[in-house]
Amino acid sequence: MMSLWQAIIIILVCSFVALGMRPGAVVALAIPFTLAIVFAVMDFANIDLHRISLGALIIALTLLVDDAMTTVDAMIRRLSAGDTKDQAATFAYRTLAAPMLIGTLVTIASFVPIGFAQSSAGEYTFSIFSVVGISLIVSWLVAVIFAPLIGKALLQAPKVEANPKPGKLLAGYSAFLRGAIRFILTLNVQLANPFFAQFVVVAKDIDARERLQVKLEKVLAEEFPDVVARVSPLELGPPVGWPLQYRVSGPDQDRVRDIALDLAVVVGSEPRARHINYDWMEPARQIHISVNQEQARQLGISSSALSSALNAAVTGTVVTQVRDDIYLVNVLARATDEQRASFATLSSLQVPTPSGRMVPLSQFSTFVEEQEFPLVWRRDRIPTLTVRADVVSGVMPDTVVGALAPKIDEFAATLPAHYSVATGGLYEESKISSDSVYAVVPLMLVLMLVIMMVMLVSFRRLAMVICVLPLGLIGVVLSLLVFNQPLGFVAILGILALIGMIAKNAVILIVQIETDRAEGKSVHEAVLASATSRMRPMFLTALSTVLGLIPIAPTVFWGPMAFAIMGGLLVATLLTLVFLPTVYVAVFGNDETSSGTTGERSEPTFPGQLNDA
Repeated sequence: MMSLWQAIIIILVCSFVALGMRPGAVVALAIPFTLAIVFAVMDFANIDLHRISLGALIIALTLLVDDAMTTVDAMIRRLSAGDTKDQAATFAYRTLAAPMLIGTLVTIASFVPIGFAQSSAGEYTFSIFSVVGISLIVSWLVAVIFAPLIGKALLQAPKVEANPKPGKLLAGYSAFLRGAIRFILTLNVQLANPFFAQFVVVAKDIDARERLQVKLEKVLAEEFPDVVARVSPLELGPPVGWPLQYRVSGPDQDRVRDIALDLAVVVGSEPRARHINYDWMEPARQIHISVNQEQARQLGISSSALSSALNAAVTGTVVTQVRDDIYLVNVLARATDEQRASFATLSSLQVPTPSGRMVPLSQFSTFVEEQEFPLVWRRDRIPTLTVRADVVSGVMPDTVVGALAPKIDEFAATLPAHYSVATGGLYEESKISSDSVYAVVPLMLVLMLVIMMVMLVSFRRLAMVICVLPLGLIGVVLSLLVFNQPLGFVAILGILALIGMIAKNAVILIVQIETDRAEGKSVHEAVLASATSRMRPMFLTALSTVLGLIPIAPTVFWGPMAFAIMGGLLVATLLTLVFLPTVYVAVFGNDETSSGTTGERSEPTFPGQLNDA
């Protein structure tokens, strides 16, 4: 919640500083109005406020200001051109409503893999898709209906100078273009076992948690050396547990155990792996009773009667319950420790017969001491033993998995038939989550292409947008490298969301160029005018997005996604303003020459666009 408020304040400040008081007020009023509607829709859809939905709201907040800023910028330009407030407001609606809707739908489509990933991670990330989708649709409605009304009341026509001079930034950008035209929920709950314990310790803050983790690891290592212990922060997302896991499977339990011991030596050869252990390994002593069934039948003692007598003496029988605050505690009646601590005392245990006589247990049974595994995990009904390990601080598990991969493959090649080694842990969970997202990416691409084609009605224009999309990867890679963030599942979600943002900017810029060409401008003039006019709103939107994501950038869960979007959007916005105009002139520059005119358009108008636009 604190990050959400910080993002709202940052975006409001950016709006006032970048646009001025009156235009900034229009954007500032649009934000709470949009959030009020979004909260109402979320409540109706039973979407609660939690870590995922709040983070999604912050991401959506950085996106929804784009529509409001675009509307305000269009109204200011029309007012400066001499239009009345009514004309400026209606112009913003009739020329921007369709392209902004297409851009909004394209952005929502880029979140489809996040929302419909068929995996445990998809259950966590569905709120991102739903909240972002709701927010963007609402922000579009506010931008095309209410923002023009608010702008009509607040905006004033800027003073028109006789010979206006463009700012240094716009002049430099225009000159550059003329040169470039040539080219909790997350607790890892374990099954209840008498040999397993789990504690959740709440620290005062992150620094205190890190100090406590070091202290606990030292205490457990020194005072409880026989205990397999792991101290780690709660995971964000599907719980995995030990980051390094290698599963050994085979039909024979003893053989699986021997292979796992050899595999642990291979894992231990990697210096960045530590605390190697197993999910089951040690056999335990068990006492079995060998009953002479013939003698037992002669005495009239059944197996159930023998079981009841032993349970009453060894395990105990519940005789009543006592209340402890809100809990009911069972009271057991059983033999004392001295009476059940040795075979001799247990052999003298008196067992009742149907005739009422009592006979000692040793008369018809003997005790046998054996060893067996108290717990055996099976996978696909095959005994499976997992070799687990942690990694040293500051090292990514994927790095260690990659370093061990050749050794593991070499080890697996020496195994006998029907025995295998499989990699699990964070590597497997990340791969499952990523594959579930990638499975929906084709649907995302089809939706985006269809939506953009409806707006652009040209394969050449569509191809230009597609050419721009990879530009964001430059900023993504730079940002992740500079800030030492992993290119994992969450960062991939950010890249998918970034694709929609880049496509939206490209579509609106192309539509603006086509609108200027429809007014009689040549290709070069239309490209220069449109790119120059779109420069400020695109940069303001990118800057607002970057600054709005700062509150969640330092967090463990959202950090990789935030840095991927921040770096990718900044670089993609800059390159879109340079690369797309260049490509447009290269593609459509010959249309004027072939038609022999500069004012006529050879391309069809857009759906819903008025002929007099």
